[in-house]
Amino acid sequence: MNDEPFNDMAWLNPPAATSVHDGHLHVRTGLKTDFWQRTYYGFQPDSGHFLHRQWTGDFTLETTFRGQYQALYDQAGLMIRHDETNWVKCGIEFTDGAKHISVVVTRGHSDWSAFRVDHDFDLVSVRVTRNGDALFIQYRTDAMTEWRVARLAYFPPGFSELSVGLMACSPQREGFEAEFTDFRLGPPVSRDIH
Repeated sequence: MNDEPFNDMAWLNPPAATSVHDGHLHVRTGLKTDFWQRTYYGFQPDSGHFLHRQWTGDFTLETTFRGQYQALYDQAGLMIRHDETNWVKCGIEFTDGAKHISVVVTRGHSDWSAFRVDHDFDLVSVRVTRNGDALFIQYRTDAMTEWRVARLAYFPPGFSELSVGLMACSPQREGFEAEFTDFRLGPPVSRDIH
């Protein structure tokens, strides 16, 4: 991969620092950055870092990345966004002292699902495929050979034009570092789930 995948992308809330080396995007987060809407915590931060481009219709979006996870809620991965109150983010989130596969689906209010991966890993790939009214979210670590299902989520088909891309946040601190080693966006790969 070279620098080209990032050339036509723009930041929502640029991070403290970014660079591209050998086709890898390096991101260092700003202070207390996050995306969330209301549920349980009551707050509505829209300050997370999101490198995105526009896309209309169905797609498959995929990235491979690693992070220097240290503080509660350090996170990186993918985001699909219609506006401030309608979006999905997914990837790795650091909670309870470990890396978890995390998915937040937001339609006015956020809901969060997370599960700890049962093995050690460095790199993780996350893939989101949109087909009509659904987002099919999968993951695979560098210790796995097959994609696993993280979530099948409803997302309104009326949201035809979306911002899609890479996300990183650090709700409790600044200076979380993430490295995205691969990025792909194109037509949906398949409707097959099993």
